[in-house]
Amino acid sequence: MARKVIWSLLAHVDRKNILDYWRKRNQSDTYSKKLNRSFKEAIQLIQEYPQIGKKTNLEGVRIKIIKDYFIIYEIEDSAIHILTIWDSRQEPEKLDKIISKS
Repeated sequence: MARKVIWSLLAHVDRKNILDYWRKRNQSDTYSKKLNRSFKEAIQLIQEYPQIGKKTNLEGVRIKIIKDYFIIYEIEDSAIHILTIWDSRQEPEKLDKIISKS
């Protein structure tokens, strides 16, 4: 049974910032739309198969890799919580701080 997907405020902001960055950089919506579609498809996969992501050191937290981005989520009995969408080209120490707050 597919679990409910709950987006954190941080994850919403991250996705918006990523898509806005590519829109401005390319002066076109084409790549942003394609990337957003990839995010949505990955979320659907996670919803149906929560264990699909790579395990982390934190209990119940997994990572699904989409291009240069990590969708970081937490599995609970009745829901999948999308914690953040992380650009993997950033310093990993920042990610440790974000995940440990969740």
